[in-house]
Amino acid sequence: MRYFIFLAAMGLAACVEEPVDGRTAYLENCASCHGPNGMGGGAAARDLAVAPPDLTTIAARNGGVFPTNQVMSTIDGLDRGAHFSAAMPEFGAGDLGDTVIVEEEGLGTPVPMKLLVLTEYLESIQQ
Repeated sequence: MRYFIFLAAMGLAACVEEPVDGRTAYLENCASCHGPNGMGGGAAARDLAVAPPDLTTIAARNGGVFPTNQVMSTIDGLDRGAHFSAAMPEFGAGDLGDTVIVEEEGLGTPVPMKLLVLTEYLESIQQ
């Protein structure tokens, strides 16, 4: 997957943050519920009515394919079914960092950097 820094304001100038590490983004935003290894059991999970899912089995639950766009939509808060727990924050409402262009099959899509690296990290921990 290729991505490029998106320069806003008619290309005059852009302030680009230091790239975020996916594991660090996970530990800062997800581990309290999903656990430090993604398998659940985070400290905040015990206060939830429904246990957070094991994030290391996303691909296994999807026929062996990691659903990148669905995962990004879920984290962002854009696409969540009625079964989805309201306990998970909609991270898209906050600051997910500078936007990068993800190019796939000749189509460029703007994606916040933190959302991208977090999704790539989740893909890397699949069992």
